[in-house]
Parts: sequence; structure tokens; C-alpha cells
Amino acid sequence: MLRVAALVVLALSLAGCDMISTLIDGFKYAKAVETDLEASTGMKPEVGFNWTNGRLVTVTVTFPRIDEKRPLPELAETVRRAVASHFRQTPGDIVLGFSLRKSGSGAVALLNE
Repeated sequence: MLRVAALVVLALSLAGCDMISTLIDGFKYAKAVETDLEASTGMKPEVGFNWTNGRLVTVTVTFPRIDEKRPLPELAETVRRAVASHFRQTPGDIVLGFSLRKSGSGAVALLNE
């Protein structure tokens, strides 16, 4: 009974500080950025975020491979616009990354030449 009461108090305190809604909204914003970037680049990235004390600190966008069709500054600007349009706060930093899969990937072959 004491554990149940402690869990209820904890749940109410988390709901009171708006942490849960911030987390849920963050996932909605991240999915919206993923959808937007998939439509504009043809690749679906993974989008993560870090909130500290109610402030959006970092948004991380990781693409599954290097986009060889467009220059990096153009892709970076596309990512910056998508993040700014979907997250309510401007993050302190946006981290852009690419996954370099094991051999057989064009990106890995390109880096080894």
C-alpha cells in the first residue's frame, strides 16, 4: 500500500512539473522533423532531442547514409529549417550525423578511396 501511494505521489509530481507533456511533445516534434526531412531528402533520419530544465539543449539528426546528391551545407540548412519549424524552442545545438554501415556501403567505399 505504501508503494502504491509513493507511485501516485511521484506520478502527480511529474505531471505537475510538465515533464511528461514535454517528453510527449518532444517525440511528436521529432517525428514531424523525420517526416519533413524524409520528404525533402528521400532518406528517413533518426531524430533525437535533449531537454534540460525545460530548455531544448540539443537536437540530433542522423541519416542512414551520406547524401551524395546535395552538398553538405545545403543539407545542413534543410535540417536547420525543419528543426526550427517543428520544435517550439530553438535548440542550443543541432548535431547532424551519418551512419557508416559495414562494408558494401557506398559511403564506406567512398571514404576508403
